[in-house]
Amino acid sequence: MKLSPLHKRLLNDFQQDFPLSSAPFNEIAQQLGVDEEQVLDAFAELTECNAISRIGPVITPNAIGKSALVAMAIPDHDLERVAAVVSAIPQVNHNYERENRFNLWFVLIAEDKNRLDELVARIELQTGYSAMVLPMLADYFIDLGFELDLHD
Repeated sequence: MKLSPLHKRLLNDFQQDFPLSSAPFNEIAQQLGVDEEQVLDAFAELTECNAISRIGPVITPNAIGKSALVAMAIPDHDLERVAAVVSAIPQVNHNYERENRFNLWFVLIAEDKNRLDELVARIELQTGYSAMVLPMLADYFIDLGFELDLHD
């Protein structure tokens, strides 16, 4: 998919400071000088081509419910399948590959510890692999926004 100037602005300008209002897409549209439908269509296209996976808040870990970092050691031949199983779970914040024996990492969020344990058990059952749950001992905030070089 070739990115339009609107796609590029949406990707670069709204990773942080997404409007917190009853009509955030309309607010974005006004900032960019387009109409709300164009913004909604552009976000839908970005989602369709997997440029974005979700639009939502990032809440401080364990401020609401329980969260944990989870690592799994998955053979290379099965990594894509297992990553798809994990990514299909709505309570997974993000899911990524690392170059390590534990090569699949994700953040899991649930309303309480019991639900978190249930989700880990479900992932292990569905994938056939064990998960290592790493509780948070201290939190460190890093800005996860990226300046994307989207010039043609």
